Amino acid sequence: MENIMLFEVVKLGKSAMQSVVDDWIESYKHDRDIALLDLINFFIQCSGCKGVVSSEMFRHMQNSEIIRKMTEEFDEDSGDYPLTMAGPQWKKFKTSFCEFITVLVRQCQYSIIYDEYMMDTVISLLTGLSDSQVRAFRHTSTLAAMKLMTALVNVALNLSINMDNTQRQYEAERNKMIGKRANDRLELLLQKRKELQENQDEIENMMNAIFKGVFVHRYRDAIAEIRAICIEEIGVWMKMYSDAFLNDSYLKYVGWTMHDKQGEVRLKCLTALQGLYYNRELNAKLELFTSRFKDRIVSMTLDKEYDVAVQAIKLLTLVLHSSEEVLTAEDCESVYHLVYSAHRPVAVAAGEFLFKKLFSHRDMEDDSMPKRRGRQSLNANLIKTTVFFFLESELHEHAAYLVDSMWDCAADLLKDWECMISLLLDEPLPGEEALTDRQETALIEIMLCTVRQAAECHPPVGRGTGKRVLTAKEKKTQLDDRTRMTELFVVGLPLLLDNRRCHASFFYIYIYFILFHLESLLRQIKEIVEKHTDTDVLEACSKTCHALCNEEFTIFNRVDIARSQLLDELVDKFNRLLEDFLQEGEEPDEDDAYQVLSTLKRITAFHNAHDLSKWDLFTSNYKLLNTGIENGDMPEQIVIHALQCTHYVILWHLAKVSEGSSKKEDMVTLRKQMRAFCLMCQRYLASVNTAVKEQAFTILCDLLLIFSHQIISGGREVLEPLVYMPEASLQSELLSFILDHVFIDQDEDNSSTGLDDEAGKIEALHKRRNLLAAYCKLIIFNVVEMKTGADIFKQYMRYYNDYGDIIKETMSKTRQIDKIQCAKTLILSLQQLFNEMLSELGPGFDRSSSAFCGIKELARRFSLTFGLDQLKTREAIAMLHKDGIEFAFKEPNPQGEGHPPVNLAFLDILSEFSSKLMRQDKRTVHMYLERFMTFQMALQREDCWLPLISYRNSLQAGGDDDTMSVVSGISSRGSTVRSKKAKPVAGKRKLSEGTTLHSGGSEVWLNREQALQTPVMMPSPHLTSTVMREPKRLRPDDNYMGVYSMTPEQQQQPPLPQQQPSGLNTVSTFFPPSNYFFSRRGSGLMEDDEEPIVEDVMMSSEGRIEDLNEGMDFDTMDIDLPASKNRRERSELKPDFFDPASIMDESVRTTHFLGYDAFQR
Repeated sequence: MENIMLFEVVKLGKSAMQSVVDDWIESYKHDRDIALLDLINFFIQCSGCKGVVSSEMFRHMQNSEIIRKMTEEFDEDSGDYPLTMAGPQWKKFKTSFCEFITVLVRQCQYSIIYDEYMMDTVISLLTGLSDSQVRAFRHTSTLAAMKLMTALVNVALNLSINMDNTQRQYEAERNKMIGKRANDRLELLLQKRKELQENQDEIENMMNAIFKGVFVHRYRDAIAEIRAICIEEIGVWMKMYSDAFLNDSYLKYVGWTMHDKQGEVRLKCLTALQGLYYNRELNAKLELFTSRFKDRIVSMTLDKEYDVAVQAIKLLTLVLHSSEEVLTAEDCESVYHLVYSAHRPVAVAAGEFLFKKLFSHRDMEDDSMPKRRGRQSLNANLIKTTVFFFLESELHEHAAYLVDSMWDCAADLLKDWECMISLLLDEPLPGEEALTDRQETALIEIMLCTVRQAAECHPPVGRGTGKRVLTAKEKKTQLDDRTRMTELFVVGLPLLLDNRRCHASFFYIYIYFILFHLESLLRQIKEIVEKHTDTDVLEACSKTCHALCNEEFTIFNRVDIARSQLLDELVDKFNRLLEDFLQEGEEPDEDDAYQVLSTLKRITAFHNAHDLSKWDLFTSNYKLLNTGIENGDMPEQIVIHALQCTHYVILWHLAKVSEGSSKKEDMVTLRKQMRAFCLMCQRYLASVNTAVKEQAFTILCDLLLIFSHQIISGGREVLEPLVYMPEASLQSELLSFILDHVFIDQDEDNSSTGLDDEAGKIEALHKRRNLLAAYCKLIIFNVVEMKTGADIFKQYMRYYNDYGDIIKETMSKTRQIDKIQCAKTLILSLQQLFNEMLSELGPGFDRSSSAFCGIKELARRFSLTFGLDQLKTREAIAMLHKDGIEFAFKEPNPQGEGHPPVNLAFLDILSEFSSKLMRQDKRTVHMYLERFMTFQMALQREDCWLPLISYRNSLQAGGDDDTMSVVSGISSRGSTVRSKKAKPVAGKRKLSEGTTLHSGGSEVWLNREQALQTPVMMPSPHLTSTVMREPKRLRPDDNYMGVYSMTPEQQQQPPLPQQQPSGLNTVSTFFPPSNYFFSRRGSGLMEDDEEPIVEDVMMSSEGRIEDLNEGMDFDTMDIDLPASKNRRERSELKPDFFDPASIMDESVRTTHFLGYDAFQR
C-alpha cells in the first residue's frame, strides 16, 4: 500500500469502511511498521500537508521531530485543508474520516489495541499534532483524538458489560452445590474476568492519555470549531457511559464552556446537556450541576444567536419535564414572554415550554366514559387558562403570535372551537365563575386567530419569509379544518351576534368558510351597522361585505343588492340630516350633530372598501367642510370624518380615471375636485383644533404625493393634467406645521394634550413620527423643495431618540436622488443653526459654549453619513465646502477689515468635513479659500482667527503631499498588515507621473473635460491576504474637481516636480494600526497556541460561579471505569463544518478594506 493510498480511499468514499479497515489490519499483521507508517501519513495528509513521513524518519526520529519537519513542509499560501474545504466531497470526507477511526477501533478491540504498540503510537502522534501551531494539524488531530476517545469509551462500556456478565456467571456457578459445581468452568471464568480487568486497565490508560493530553488543552483552543468538537464528544461520553463520566469532574467543562464567546460552542453545550436531561434516570447525577448552572441556562434563552436560544428553551423544557421544582416562577416567566418573539423557532420552543408548564396537570379523559363536549369538556379549563395567560401578559394585540407559538404542540386544544363557542354562549355550570367582558374579548381574539391560522396555514406577519408550499398531508388537514369550522360557525355566529356584545372579530371569521345562511348574515350586518358607531365594528362590516362582493361568487348579486340598499338608506339619511344641520338661522343642537356624525362614520367606513362614486358624496362633504371654515364652530369629529370621506372620494375617482375607460369630463372633474379639496385642507391647517389640523396635514401630504409627477410614471402619461405641485405658500405652511407640532418637547406635548400615562406618551410620539414621516416622503419624492429639509436635518441631534432613524433615512434617500443638492441642504441646516446661535449669543460668543459644540457635533454626524467612498461623494463634498466658505466670509465685520468676519467661526464647523475631501481636492479647496483671504488675514494669530487657522490646517494635512493619492493611501494602510511571505521594501520608488493643471479658458468653473489631474502612486506590493485586490487606476473622468474656479494664474502654474513616496507607515496618523483590525486570529495556518483562550476568554464563567469550587473537584482526574450495568446508548453524531471564528476574521478584514475596494472602482 502506498503512502497516500489510505487517504485517497477514504476521500473517495466509494469502498465500504469495513473493508478498508480490514485491509489495513491485514497489512498490520503482515508488517506493523509499514501499516503504522500508512496510518501516520493518513493523519498528516488529512491535515492538508503535502509532506510525507518516510520509513527512515519513522525509524530514527521522534514524533516531535517528525511534526516539526512536516510543519516546515506545510504550504502556507493556502488557508484551506480537508476539514474546512467547501463542497459535497469534502463534507462527505469528514464523515468518512470519523467513521474510519470508529471502525478501526471496533475491529481492533479484541487484540490489536492491546499490543502496546499501535495505540501508543497513534495517541502519541495525535497528542503532538494537537499541540501544533499549525491550525490544520491541531484541528484534524483533535477531531481524530476525540473520535478515538469515543470509540474507546464504547469499548470500555462493552468490557464493563462483559465483566458484569462474567461476574454474574461466576457467582451463579459458585453458588451451586459442590457436586454440581464445575471447577474447570470457575477457573475459566476467573481467568476471563482477569483478562477483562487487564484490558479495562489498558483502555483506562489510553483514555487518560487522550483526555489529559488533548481534551484538557483543546477545549479552550483559540478556534471555536475545535472547542465545539471537544464539548460535543464529552457529551457523548457522559451519555454513553454515564457511570464513569457523568459526574461533576466532567460536567464542569460543559458548564464553563456555556460562557464561550462563539455561539457554535454554546450550542454544542446545550445539545450535549439535552441528551443527558432527556434520560430521567440520570437526573440524580445532574442535581448539583443544575443548581450551579441553571441561571446561566435561563439567561441563554435571550442569546443573540437564535439557534442557541432555541436549544436553551428546549433544554429548560426537559428540565421542567424531569422536575418542576427546579425552575422558579421567575425562571419560567423569563421564557413565557418569548412566545411573542418575532423569530418563529424561538417562539415555538417557548410555546412548547408554556404548554408543558401550564397544562401538564390536565386530567386524562376516561375512554370508557362518554366524551364530554362544549363547556363540560376537559379543554374548557385549558382554554380559560390560555385566556388568563394572554391577559396577564399584557400584550393584547398579539394574540396571533401566541396562537402561532402553541400551534405545533397544542393544535387540538386551539382547534376546539365548539368549546370556545360554548364558553361564550352557555351559562356557567354550578359553582363555575363566569367570564368577564374583558376575558370574553380576549377569548374572541384567540378564537379569531385560531380560525385564521387553520384556514390560511401560515404564520402571522413577521414570522415567516413568505407562503410556503403545503404538503399533501397539510392540505388535507387544512380542508378538514375548514369543513369543521364551517359546520360550527355557520350556526354559532348568528347566536354570538345576537346574544353577545358585538365584536369586530366575528365578521372576519366569515371570510374563511362557505356560508349557508347568507340572508341571516346580511340581516345581521345591516342591523349592526344601524346600531353601532364603533369604527372597528363598522370597518369589519365593510370588509366582510367586500369579501362577499366578489363577482366570481354565485352569491354576488344577492350581496350587491343588500349592500346597495343599505348604502342608499345611509346616504339619503345623511343628506337629509345635513340639510337640517346646515340650515341658516338655526343653532344646531347636540342630537343633530350626533346623528350627522354617526351617519357620516358609517358612510366613511364603507367608502374605505367600496366605490360610492354614484352617490356624489363630494358635494355634500365639501359643503360641510366649507361651512366649518366659515363658521368655525363645526364639531371636531364631524370635520375629521368629512375630510376622510372626501379623501376616499378623490381616491376612488382617481382609480376609475386610471383604468382608462372614463371620459375626458371625468378627468376635468377630478382635477377640479382635487385642487379644491387640497385648498380646503390647506385652510384647515390654520384650525385651532389640533386633531383637525393633523388630519388635514396627513391627507394633504398623501394627496400631494399621489398627484405628484410620479403619477405619470409607468406609461400613464394620460394623467399628466392631474399633476399638482404645491406652491411656495403651501410648502411653507406644511413646514411650519411640522416645526410647531412635531419638534416639541415631551413635557410640552403632555401638558397640551393632558397625557400623563406612559401609554399615552408612546401613542403621542407614534403620531408625531407618522406626521414627520409623511412630510419626509414629500422631500424624498421631490414634491417639496429639498432645501426645506434643512429645517428637519438640523433637529437630528436634539431629537435623535425620537426621530433620528427617520431623519437619517431621509438624508440617505435625498443623497441618492441628488448628492450635490443634499450637501447644500446639510450645510444650509448648519448655517441656520449658526445664525440662530448668533442671534441668541451675539457675535462675541464663546466657541466652547454648548450651543457651538452642539452644532459642531451635528456637523461631525453629518460627515459620517457620507460613508467611506470618497469618489461617489466628491462633488457633493466640494459643493459643501464651497457654500461653507462663502457663508463664512459673507458678512464683513462692522468694526473694520482688521477684525474677523462675523461668520468666520463657521469654518471651525466646516473643518469637520475636511476629512471627506480627497487629497488632491484639499489643495483646490485651499486655493478657493485664499480667494476670500487678504494678506493680513494670513498673518493673524489671535484667538478670534483660530477657526481660519484650524480650517487651513485641515486642508493642508496631506493636501500638498501629492505622492499620497487615494489609491496609494489606502494601499499603504493595507501594506502595514504583517504577512509571513511579505518581503521588506528594498528602497523607495519614484513616481512616473506629475501633477498637471489644464487651462480652463474663460470658464468660471472647471468641468469634466477641464479636470485637475492628480498623481496616482504605483500599485503597492501584493499582500498575502486573500481579501485584497490589486489597485486599479482612477478613471480619467473621475480624476477631476468640477466645482471650484481658479484664476488664470493658478491654472497656468507649472507641473509639480516628481516626489518620492513616503514609507508604508505614512498614514498611521489617519488610520488605526493594522493590529487593531487583526487582533483576532485569522484563518491562516500558523498560529501561536502557547496561550490559548484561558482565563480572559473561556474561563470568564469562573467569576460568575465562584461557589463551584465547593463540592466539585477541579483537578484533572484519572478516568476510573466502574462496573457498569448500563446498556449502550448510541446516538448519531452530526459533523460540524462551521468555523465562526475564521469567518469573523474575514468579515473584519473585509470591513477594513471596504474603503480600499470602493476607491478602486
